[in-house]
Amino acid sequence: MQNKNRVYSTETGKICPACDSPLANCQCAQRTAGALANSTGDGVVRIMRETKGRKGAGVTVVRGLIVEQAELKAIAKKLKQLCSCGGAIKDGTIEIQGDHREKIKAHLIAAGHTVKIAGG
Repeated sequence: MQNKNRVYSTETGKICPACDSPLANCQCAQRTAGALANSTGDGVVRIMRETKGRKGAGVTVVRGLIVEQAELKAIAKKLKQLCSCGGAIKDGTIEIQGDHREKIKAHLIAAGHTVKIAGG
């Protein structure tokens, strides 16, 4: 008998509430791995500069792209080439090293996205 209210087991750790199996063996996560990377949001791509937690070094963060994970990687690669710098994808957001908000905004508008520059 499965207990749908169970979220943690001392033997296996966290339990998936949908399939009642340990998160390491969860079948739900495998099915949604190809799903949209960041499916929440209002459809507006927000570009901001952040320095918090980076010892003063600024990065440009792109949030709100509602695309699949593979397409997100392709967009990140194109933005890194456009700005001639490094970057990463973390939790469905793209981080580009340095302050390149205007370049990224122009590129994403040309690609057909609705873009806003957020933050100060």
